Amino acid sequence: MSVFSPSIEKLIESFERLPSIGHKTAVRLAFHMLNSTEEETNSFVSSILNAKKNLKYCTKCYNISDSDPCPICANSKRDQGLICVVEDVKDIIAMERTHEFKGVYHVLHGSISPMNGIGPDDIKIKELLSRLMDGQAKEVILATNPRVEGEATAMYLAKLIKPLGIRATRIAHGIPVGGDLEYTDEVTLMKALEGRREI
Repeated sequence: MSVFSPSIEKLIESFERLPSIGHKTAVRLAFHMLNSTEEETNSFVSSILNAKKNLKYCTKCYNISDSDPCPICANSKRDQGLICVVEDVKDIIAMERTHEFKGVYHVLHGSISPMNGIGPDDIKIKELLSRLMDGQAKEVILATNPRVEGEATAMYLAKLIKPLGIRATRIAHGIPVGGDLEYTDEVTLMKALEGRREI
């Protein structure tokens, strides 16, 4: 038997449906919302509804944006010849936090995963190849995640891109800054050795 009323229980269950939210966090979020002013609650609900209504995919890179093209694609200061291919929109946020990448992006919205029934036609590969046909791209950085699906996707894309005369590169993988060799797994160490560069 629940200690909460049905309305509170339903609110908690709604928060539990969000990724990475367990029961305790859902309870805290539910009571935070219940203790908020009506104005704060309305503003929160309104921001969710506005995002659902106004956000769309950029028809060039498939980032989520209020505008089409998105602000990154529309920025004339960005190098349009340097395209970083990522699996998810959240990966763009991670790359942008570095303040180092000055090119543009292409979001695949997934990775090739035969085990999960996801093939090349299920992600934005055709759209990437179509984009590369305009002759602007000089280099494509394959920044898919360093797991089996991401590696398979990167290898598949490299085989498609190289015949176009466009340089295809892969982001380096290895030991995180502040990490110890002693605690680093063999695959990460192997990738660190493969990605070594002259200093």
